[in-house]
Amino acid sequence: MCKGKLQPKNEGIQLGLFSEIPDKPAVREPGRIPVVDGSGVELRSRLTRQRAVTTHLLEKIADPANLLRAYRQVARNKGSAGVDGMDVEGLKQWLNGNLKGLTAALREQSWQVSPVRKVEIRKPSGGTRMLGIPTVRDRMIQQGIAQQLTPLYDPSFSEHSYGFRPGRGARQAIAQAAHYVGEGKVWVVDIDLEKFFDKINHDRLMTRLSKAIGDKRVLRLIEAYLKSGIMEGGLSQQRTAGTPQGGPLSPLLSNIVLDELDAELEKRGLSFCRYADDCNIFVASRKAAQRVMNSLIGFLEGKLKLKVNRAKSGVRHCEQVTFLGYTILADGGIRVADKSIERLKEKIRETTKRNRGVSFPQLIEELNAIVRGWTNYFRSARRWLTTLRDLDGWIRRKLRCYRLKQCGRKHTIYKFLRKLGVGKNKSWNVVMYSQGWWNMSNKPAVSRSMSPKWFAQQGLLSLYARMTVLK
Repeated sequence: MCKGKLQPKNEGIQLGLFSEIPDKPAVREPGRIPVVDGSGVELRSRLTRQRAVTTHLLEKIADPANLLRAYRQVARNKGSAGVDGMDVEGLKQWLNGNLKGLTAALREQSWQVSPVRKVEIRKPSGGTRMLGIPTVRDRMIQQGIAQQLTPLYDPSFSEHSYGFRPGRGARQAIAQAAHYVGEGKVWVVDIDLEKFFDKINHDRLMTRLSKAIGDKRVLRLIEAYLKSGIMEGGLSQQRTAGTPQGGPLSPLLSNIVLDELDAELEKRGLSFCRYADDCNIFVASRKAAQRVMNSLIGFLEGKLKLKVNRAKSGVRHCEQVTFLGYTILADGGIRVADKSIERLKEKIRETTKRNRGVSFPQLIEELNAIVRGWTNYFRSARRWLTTLRDLDGWIRRKLRCYRLKQCGRKHTIYKFLRKLGVGKNKSWNVVMYSQGWWNMSNKPAVSRSMSPKWFAQQGLLSLYARMTVLK
């Protein structure tokens, strides 16, 4: 696949070129992928036609318009540098002199795929998740591949698949899950795939891709990305399985792998929602749910060659399950899961540490960013919102602690309280008879002067207020 590194050339491509290419995908050819009716004949016919229209797919991937659109997406996503240290701004400068050479290298199959940088992040449920961060150049190429493969594959994906698909997302998945529970399917088959992205079988995936992609050059390029090494401690380790999270191509490849699971569940007539490797199946009785789980473990491990984490998998009542951060109540109502509340509180604790040394306005700005992002994601929740009202009060108390500690000395705290309108005696009582910042923050004189109205004047957003107006 790799015949040598691309030699940079100064081709004089100007920065203005980035604004000349329309920032939208090419129009998909109508009827490229017909609806599959479930018959083997129709499936084979569809794959034959798809191979026929993808015999020159690499030319579309390497087209400058496609690569520049991919660059803009990578730039929007930002992200950290890979093993070569090049960031997004550096990629822009590099493309100005190397875009023509890059397209030639891709067509000639001489592009040198770089190892990915290994990063481990802590999982909310415990343990770590490995990310493989490609270089920004490889991220752009992967994005270019995904842009051409998505219109080919996405139309034939299951209606029950919601993750990493155009026009679909977590809100639709949660709404459908609530619909199933509202129908009485309150028992959930909750199967956890152990390190799914790290365990994808390369041979099975490449065989599946080769049935639908007629351009062998594209297959070799994808395989090169699958097998690119993982850089750790200055050494590159070869990868024989998996497609670590971190590259733009991994989500699409995971959907292609798990489309087989979707087809199996549909064939059995089951009600399910899948978001990437997070799949919940909704059944009316516990006994039936247990039968489904036992048979699916055999299918996943036997046919798909994936590993089921039996310790985390199980048959559970819907109100005991966390799905995409939510919990579905037995009547179909939707609330924020307890684990999601705890993760939010942990993030706020980290942000409001009293030894951070950031200004109070900056701290409020950081909290507002958290509140906006969190409420935008969880706006489907319409139950148990009073929990968020209590959480608002807890956040304000954390901020009182932070602001009082900023004052430092007792006399400075006294002057701050007086400025807020607290009387002389009450101000001195707060300063002289409080045991610690947390105790001081809850004194009536402090909580009344630094009231919800006062925090609103400082610009602080309210979780409860936003959740009651968002739909």
